[in-house]
Amino acid sequence: MNLVSRLEQIASQKPDKRAYVFETTEATYGELNGAVMKFASGLAKLGVNKGDHVALLLGNSPYFVVSLYGAMRAGATVIPINPIYTPDEIHYILTNGDVKVVIALDLVIPTLMKLDGRLPSVEHIIICETPQGKEHGIILPEKMKSFATVLATGEVPFFGPALHDDDVAVILYTSGTTGKPKGAMLTHKNLYSNAQDVADYLKINEDDRVIATLPMFHVFCLTVALNAPLMNGGTVLILPKFSPGDVFRIASEQKATVFAGVPTMYNFLYQYPDGKAEHFSHIRLCISGGASMPVALLKNFEKKFQVIVSEGYGLSEASPVTCFNPLDRPRKPGSIGTSIINVENKIVNELGEEVPVGEVGELIVRGPNVMKGYYKMPEETAHTIRDGWLYTGDLAKMDEEGYFYIVDRKKDMIIVGGYNVYPREVEEVLYSHPDVVEAAVIGVPDPNFGEAVKCYVVSKNKQLTEQQLIAYCSEHLAKYKVPSSIEFLDELPKNTTGKILRRALKEQVLSQSGAQ
Repeated sequence: MNLVSRLEQIASQKPDKRAYVFETTEATYGELNGAVMKFASGLAKLGVNKGDHVALLLGNSPYFVVSLYGAMRAGATVIPINPIYTPDEIHYILTNGDVKVVIALDLVIPTLMKLDGRLPSVEHIIICETPQGKEHGIILPEKMKSFATVLATGEVPFFGPALHDDDVAVILYTSGTTGKPKGAMLTHKNLYSNAQDVADYLKINEDDRVIATLPMFHVFCLTVALNAPLMNGGTVLILPKFSPGDVFRIASEQKATVFAGVPTMYNFLYQYPDGKAEHFSHIRLCISGGASMPVALLKNFEKKFQVIVSEGYGLSEASPVTCFNPLDRPRKPGSIGTSIINVENKIVNELGEEVPVGEVGELIVRGPNVMKGYYKMPEETAHTIRDGWLYTGDLAKMDEEGYFYIVDRKKDMIIVGGYNVYPREVEEVLYSHPDVVEAAVIGVPDPNFGEAVKCYVVSKNKQLTEQQLIAYCSEHLAKYKVPSSIEFLDELPKNTTGKILRRALKEQVLSQSGAQ
C-alpha cells in the first residue's frame, strides 16, 4: 500500500465523501482521485517516466494536492520547494535535484524567467493560474504550459507504472550545516507508513475535518494535515496561508475538529482580539510541532479556547513524526510525548549505548518512516543513519513513563516560526558582501516567532549600516532567514585555533537579557 493506492481505495469506498474544501470550492474523493489520474496521464504524455523528478513551487491549494498525488501516480519523484525562495535558492535545488518538470504558481514566473538558460535538465514548466497572477497580467511564455491544459490532455482511468515500497516518492530539501540544503529521500513506504501511523495514533477518521494552514511544502503539514486525514477518509480544510481570522472563521463555518500549527501560530491565535472559545467548539485536538512550545503559552491557550494541545516531534528525515503526546494517557506539558505506533525512539551516549532514564543524550530513531538517505550524499547518509538508526543530532532525555523531552537543538540551528535556519547559510551570504570581513549568526529569543536571526559582523567599511546589510541579505535569502538585527563589532570571539565561538555570543545575549 502507498499514498496513491490508498487514495484510490478510499475513492472507491466513499466516492461522494468530501476530500477537501478550498475557499468556495470543494471536491469529493471520487473527484480528487479522477483529477489525480487525469493529471498523471497528462504528465505521462509530456514524457514523464518513472523515476523522473518533478518540482512543486506551489502554495496551499488543490493544485498542490493534485500535483503531488498525480506526479507520484505517474511514477515520478516529487520535490516540494518553498515558492518564496530567491532565484539562487530555487536554482540550487532544481539543479542539484535533477528536476525534469517544474509545476509552479504564475506568481513565480518572474523568478523562473531569471533562471532561463540556467536549468539544463528542466524540460517543461507547468503554470498554475491564480487570481493574483491574473490581476498582474502575467502571460505564459511559449515554453510554459498551463496546468489546465495538461489536465485536459489526460485520460481516465490511468494507473501509471507499478510503485514499490523502496521507490523514492519525495525528496525534501533541508538546510544543511555546510550552507547547502540536503535532499532527504523519502520512499513510498516512508510516507505511507508515517501518514497511516499518525492518523491511527491521533485517531483521525472520516468524521474529522483537519485545518491545513501550515505550508504544504513543509513535511509537518504534508504528513499530519494532508496525507494523514486522506488516508482515513477525513476532510482537509485548505487555507492558502495562515491568518488568525481565517483560522477562526473556517474552524467555525466548517466545524473543524483538528488544528495543526507551530507555536508561533498558537501565539498569534491566542493574542487575536476577536478569537473566542466558541470558534473552536468542535475542535477535539490541537497539534503543535516544529519547535518547542512554551508551557505558559500552552496552558493559556488551552484555558482560553477549552481545547487540548498535543505536542509532538519530527524531522524531515523521519517523514517526519516520531513522537506525540498520547490521547489515551495524561499529556505532559513540555514533553514531545511517547513513540508513535511502529516507531522506536531512544537516547544514547557518544558510543551509541542507551543511557539511563532521565539522563541526557542524543535522540535516535528507528522505523519504517526513516529516510532512504540524502540524495547524492552517501557520506552524509552514512553519518546520519547507522545500523538502521537515524541520528537526529538533538539532545533529549526520557522519563520513567517513556515520555521524551528535547533538551537542546542541533548545535546552532535557529527555528524561526517553525522553519529551520542554519547560521552557516546566512553567514555565507554575509561573507559574499565586499565590505564584510567576519560574520557570525545566532538565534535570539523572539516573542512572535520563537527565535530571530541575529548577526555579528566585522566590517572594513565603517559607513556600512545595519539597514544596508539587511537589504543585501533580503536579495539572497528567503524572508524568514533574513536577519532581524545586525551588530557591528571590532572583532569576534575565537578559540585558540581561530574558530569563531558562537557559544560566547549566545552567552553574551543570555547575560544581557538576564540583567534586564
